[in-house]
Amino acid sequence: MHDLIEAVLAFVRLHDVYAAPLVFLLAFGESLALVSLLLPATVLLVGVGALIGASGIAFWPIYFGAAIGAALGDWLSYWLGRHYHEQIARTWPLSRHPDLMPRGHAFFAKWGWSGIFIGRFFGPLRAIVPLVAGACEMPRAPFQVANWTSAFVWAGLILGPGAFGLTTLKDYFPF
Repeated sequence: MHDLIEAVLAFVRLHDVYAAPLVFLLAFGESLALVSLLLPATVLLVGVGALIGASGIAFWPIYFGAAIGAALGDWLSYWLGRHYHEQIARTWPLSRHPDLMPRGHAFFAKWGWSGIFIGRFFGPLRAIVPLVAGACEMPRAPFQVANWTSAFVWAGLILGPGAFGLTTLKDYFPF
């Protein structure tokens, strides 16, 4: 895992023109149901944020790549849940916990869009909340509003500390 992280960050360092598309793919995978369990994207995205601050790579294209990738990953997870809700309820891990779907319905009835928004910021929930929201047939408009707004906030929070923190430190402490 460590070798993969180092290889990706070295690639971004050497080929910064591909940073935004790569970050788009990482954020998309990080937000896509079940794929996020296999992909160490959070660590990579924080590392890319640090590369931005340390090397002066342009922040905004990478920020938009992360936000759009995350929102589209959640949108696809929601769509899968909405169209395959019966099959999803019968597959692992939901099949082992039949009470989760009724609890998901109750959760979205109580919290609505704010549940989607907050779910973005908790790693294990990030990819499963949209899938369950779709399977519970949460209305599309509130889901998309929460999805897109949380994706843009999340992208800033995941990339910003490295990007702007290191830039500020470099002004005071030349490396």
